[in-house]
This record gives sequence, structure tokens and C-alpha cells, in this order.
Amino acid sequence: MTNQQLIEAAKKGEQSAFKKLLDKYWDSVYAFQLKRTKNTYQAEEVCIQSFARAFDKLDTYQEQFNFKTWLITISKNIQIDINRKKSIETSDLDQKNANQIVDIEPTAEDRLITEQNLTKLLGHIKSLKPHYQEVIHLRYFKELSYKAIAEELNQPINNVKVKLLRAKKLLAERLNP
Repeated sequence: MTNQQLIEAAKKGEQSAFKKLLDKYWDSVYAFQLKRTKNTYQAEEVCIQSFARAFDKLDTYQEQFNFKTWLITISKNIQIDINRKKSIETSDLDQKNANQIVDIEPTAEDRLITEQNLTKLLGHIKSLKPHYQEVIHLRYFKELSYKAIAEELNQPINNVKVKLLRAKKLLAERLNP
């Protein structure tokens, strides 16, 4: 079968055509990714994602382009996306301190400060009008959605949003006089 016949058969959903295309182009895409990543596991993962995406989007393939080039372009874009995601995840970390284990357990002082702040916040919430207290309680303590709050209070969702917005504004004014 020619390349074009394999692609047409794969577009029709023939699994054997998918397998033949995978077998034919796996080594090329893998070699390209291995050269870029210098990591066999990562190269393999990108290849798997590349072929999955290519087969999902096979109907967008245009015959005037080389199929191998199309696959490699897909894998290159996936690799770029992965690198972007990694750089976003690690951009806040200091590379020198990335391997150090941080003790996240709060100290006694931290717990005391948190309790004092929480007590102060609850006092300010109690000083609000009861209908504002209720929407804050439902939203932030019971963690209900706007829709669930609207159903609970038997009010339109826009009223709930406005009440919550006003309650937060009043609370902010009391916390930062």
C-alpha cells in the first residue's frame, strides 16, 4: 500500500492502517524527539502523544505536505507545550533550593496567629447584617456554588452574586479601615 492509501484507509477507521503508519513513522519521530529531549522516557511519551493527536486529527492532514513532516511538526509542538508547562511550574522555584525539603508544618506561632486572624475575621463577619452573613457562610464555609446558594435561599442567582459582592466589600472595609 502507498502512503496515501494507508492514510485514506486510516481516515476510514481501519486499524491495520493506523498500525502500519505507526510502525512506518515511529522510528523517525522517536529519533527526532530523542535528539531534542536526550531522554528516552520523555521522547517515548511525546511520540505516544504525537501519534494519538495525529490520528485524532487525521482528517486535517493535507496531502500536499509530507506525512512524516506533519507528524514531526505535531511532536515538536507537543514538546514545546510540555516545556512551557514545565517552565511555568518551576519558574517560581529557585533552582538552587529546588531539591531542599521544606518543612510545611506550621509553627506554634503560626497557628496562634492564624487562630487570632480567624477569630478577628469571624467577629467581622458576625457584625454584618444577617443576610450577608448567610451568603458568606454558604459560599465560603459550606463551599456551595452560586446556583446551590440561590436554590437554598430561593432567590435568583444574580441576587446571590450581588449580595456576596456587597458582603465581601463591607468585610474588606472593616478589615482595612
